[in-house]
Amino acid sequence: MKYPSPKITGCVLAGGRGRRMGGRDKGLVPFRGRPLVVYALDALRSVAGRVMVSANRNRESYAGFGCPVIADASGEFEGPLAGVLSAMVWAETGLVLTMPCDTPLVTGCMLKRLAEEQAASDCDIAVAHDGERLHPVFLIARASLRVDLRAFLASGERRVEDWLARHQTHRVDYSDVPELFANVNSLEELKVLEARRTQPNA
Repeated sequence: MKYPSPKITGCVLAGGRGRRMGGRDKGLVPFRGRPLVVYALDALRSVAGRVMVSANRNRESYAGFGCPVIADASGEFEGPLAGVLSAMVWAETGLVLTMPCDTPLVTGCMLKRLAEEQAASDCDIAVAHDGERLHPVFLIARASLRVDLRAFLASGERRVEDWLARHQTHRVDYSDVPELFANVNSLEELKVLEARRTQPNA
């Protein structure tokens, strides 16, 4: 597959409340001089033909990064799956690739691994696993799953792992680079991550 692929729509999930950040919009918090969302957009743009942001706040600010911004249909902060559904509804491609806005060490090469293994296994969903734990919103899924996902959310369910279990899901091994999934949930974690000086190849 050639990248960026016209068969893939990329989506940064930035729709949370940021409670542990004191209510700040995490995607707009600076990391090493750039907003966190920029790192996600850069990684996705190396893989996906079109890229969007799923955000429920500060949509004009996110639009300033040069991509469409889509809010959750309900506007009720229903969790990451609501953002995944928004991406599936908006996408005109067969595949949707998602990642959160708060993992600035993740690279385009890591996301390409997801896409390659989804294609090789022909599964419904490929999701990242670091050898010890699942990273459930690092996924690439068939956009046709929008119908099932809408019904899943309408039933009151929210847990990503439970939705993944409904489908043919392939776990992609990232046990060689687990540290690159480090995410930022608080200003303290941000400082720790900024202090890192090296980044392994993915």
